[in-house]
Amino acid sequence: MSLKKISILLIFAIQLVNGQVLRNYSNEFLNIGVDASSFGMGKAVVATTNDVNAIYWNPAGLINVEETQIALMHAEYFQGIAKYDYAAYAKPIDNESAIAFSLIRFSVDDILNTTQLIDSQGNIDFNRISKFNASDMALHIGYARHHLLKNFDFGVNAKIVHRRIGEFANSWGFGLDAGLQYQTDNYKIGLMVRDVTTTFNAWSIDSDSFKSISNAIPGQNQEEPETLELTKPKVQFGVSRVFE
Repeated sequence: MSLKKISILLIFAIQLVNGQVLRNYSNEFLNIGVDASSFGMGKAVVATTNDVNAIYWNPAGLINVEETQIALMHAEYFQGIAKYDYAAYAKPIDNESAIAFSLIRFSVDDILNTTQLIDSQGNIDFNRISKFNASDMALHIGYARHHLLKNFDFGVNAKIVHRRIGEFANSWGFGLDAGLQYQTDNYKIGLMVRDVTTTFNAWSIDSDSFKSISNAIPGQNQEEPETLELTKPKVQFGVSRVFE
């Protein structure tokens, strides 16, 4: 394929992406973070992460896993209203590669649904209030390779994202993260690109549920929102030095 044809295809792909709905805060639950020690470092661990939690911070660091490792984390936010759970598993394949899996879930339960609070006669009826749950989940599958280039370790994550808002809507998505770590005698350099392929979420909206919302407040929420949501790539870079 000629360079001219490749350039045309790239321009077309860029225009296609720009025509979709790019969100600044899409899949934001994946930016919360994992591992207490990494939080203690202010999340500045992209160059130094070297255990099972590297599947989140920089998958290139998984190459340093020498035996099977498991990590678990539970956190609650806003006085227990929101719950965050994380589990990860990693093991070496051989001296040159490693594999890992992780599952992240962020949820808010028992949200009050007040769209039917007022009946057809205009009266408030608290018995018409129901509850629903909203949850976000992501499965990561990580792979790391040692010395893909001289002194470079490389890692990649494939992630499957599922999000649900009660019976109103749900989505499935897919994306990739990629990372590098470079090490010399005294320095370690890390590069992590999240959503390197522009992660997408394809939403399915329940028409009957949406209709009940649009009827609750005339003039608002009359049109269904966009069903394709794209997450822009994000680059993280870090440098660490060992002092002797």
